[in-house]
Amino acid sequence: MAAAVPVGAVAAWALWHRGLLADGWHDLIAADRVWLGAALAATALGWVAVAIARQGTVLEPLPAGRLLATQFAAQAANQLAPAGIGAGAVNLRFLRGCGLPLNRTSAALALYSLAESVGRVTLLAGLLLAFPHALRVHGLVPTGGTVAVVSAATAAALVAAAVLAVAVRPLRRLARGFLATALADARSLHMRPARALALWGGSLAFPALQAAALVAVAHALSLPVAAPHVAIAYLAATCLAAGVPTPGGMGSVDAALGVALVAAGAPATTATSAVLGYRIVNAWLPALPAALVLSALVRRKVV
Repeated sequence: MAAAVPVGAVAAWALWHRGLLADGWHDLIAADRVWLGAALAATALGWVAVAIARQGTVLEPLPAGRLLATQFAAQAANQLAPAGIGAGAVNLRFLRGCGLPLNRTSAALALYSLAESVGRVTLLAGLLLAFPHALRVHGLVPTGGTVAVVSAATAAALVAAAVLAVAVRPLRRLARGFLATALADARSLHMRPARALALWGGSLAFPALQAAALVAVAHALSLPVAAPHVAIAYLAATCLAAGVPTPGGMGSVDAALGVALVAAGAPATTATSAVLGYRIVNAWLPALPAALVLSALVRRKVV
């Protein structure tokens, strides 16, 4: 019974968003099939990159086939929970099933999140240095006052969390144990070049492949924006949208990506079509197969 839950949840989600799916599908029908195939290939390679990065977070060798299948299955779970919680839960169960203790699996998930964020920001910074005028943001980004309010709220939340962790003894003990385990594992991993290369190479490759998928969709729809500018728009949008956790980035990433593409020079209507097309190729089209794989993994007690 539990194995049928992912499929039912994804089916309900697709029914809820059927209007958007229909609009995006209509645009894709007239698009260049070769470039759409390239977008699908980049998306699939992204799951390989994630699997490599996940292997780089633990010292023990993980079963490659099940590791890759888990990353594909996590695609379905990620559409149903905010801020990557779904994918994190699937990977937590997978690592626990591989015999890793809870403190080390938690440290591995935290290390992956950190490395992936660093990789994404590094790629964005590098491209912005190479193409400093890629985004025309005047009038499209929040005002300085809005940014100050958001920054202050974020800082206050972080300070409150830190004070709570210090003031409550069980939380303090838990946080101290987690940090000790995470730091020890990170040191051990970086003493093994193969693991360090897997962690950082996969963490850089994943956002690069995601950006490449959007570039391919943009070409398929004849978006009048240079490929590096589209990649910058994707990286900037996902970095900004990370502060608004929604299931699968739905809404937050879409809105930020549309704004970023307009800032890169795309007409608003074409940018909307590109966002919808990218969503279908990157998230909606794989959702049902991913849910079926997740159900199979649950049935076999892999996750």
